[in-house]
Amino acid sequence: MRNKKKFILVLMSLMVMSLWLAACGSNSNNEPAATEAPTATEASTEHKLKDALGNEVTIPANPQRILASYLEDHLVALGVKPVAQWSVQNGTQDYLKDSLEGIPTIAYDLPFEAVTSFNPDLIIMGGNSAVEGDKYAQYSKIAPTYTLGDEINADWRKSLLKVGEVLGKSDEAQKVLDAYELKAKEAKEKLQGVAKGESATAIWLVQKSFFVVSDKLSSGSVLYNDLGLAVPEVVKEISAVGTGNWNAISLEKLAEMDADHIFLINSDMDSGSEALKDPIWQAIPAVKNGKVYEFPNTTAWLYSGAIANSQIIDDVLKSVVK
Repeated sequence: MRNKKKFILVLMSLMVMSLWLAACGSNSNNEPAATEAPTATEASTEHKLKDALGNEVTIPANPQRILASYLEDHLVALGVKPVAQWSVQNGTQDYLKDSLEGIPTIAYDLPFEAVTSFNPDLIIMGGNSAVEGDKYAQYSKIAPTYTLGDEINADWRKSLLKVGEVLGKSDEAQKVLDAYELKAKEAKEKLQGVAKGESATAIWLVQKSFFVVSDKLSSGSVLYNDLGLAVPEVVKEISAVGTGNWNAISLEKLAEMDADHIFLINSDMDSGSEALKDPIWQAIPAVKNGKVYEFPNTTAWLYSGAIANSQIIDDVLKSVVK
């Protein structure tokens, strides 16, 4: 039963992240009109903002009971604790557990009754699907509801800045982003010193099945865009036809994996990780060369945000820079 719950957790995480990125290919002409961030004075008073769906939302002054399910990375980075945190099958974003200790959970699909029970004074939604149909009207009856929209929600940087704008913390959000960019720049320089030109990938093992991270999304964006590691040809090939953060990879393609370094997120630790005993896995050059770095499924590698990505950078440096 325990393994079954873990399997449901990781697959639901994958589903939610796929929805999170559903509009990556959206035409930029659909981007909502920019709105000016409130000044310090405005932040202490009620103000109105238009969200991605065109709704004019009245943001309360200094909201104290904020619900922003699956956007907790941004809240924590801005020093804000939500009234409840995202969960699925009682599993949460473990990499944030120290910051969210004691915060009750709410189911990922945000049942109206559960949302009402937390008495939020502001609700921030991510993608459009979270408020499809009559959901927006229902949530808006509970509390002012602001939707980031697919285009913004698919980019953690834009999402962080928009959440900061909504909360009257634009300056803080920019400082968080600037600090991350500096950390990534310094980490990239260190990696260039010891692994220049070398390639890497992140692979997720779930119930004996393998998934490879996209070359443009999630932790793949950190590896390739932020840290400058080379993209293996197999990863390029699968990413070109894949649609999510993580895409299934067959054993045949694994046999062609040309990565110098593999970051393995292992959800099968408790069941013995049988797939890692397969001769095909064992024959991968990075495996034979001892260049596989293993992490549990509670790791930040399955998420995205200033905090998650910062932790990923730490993991990469500890693994590669000796």
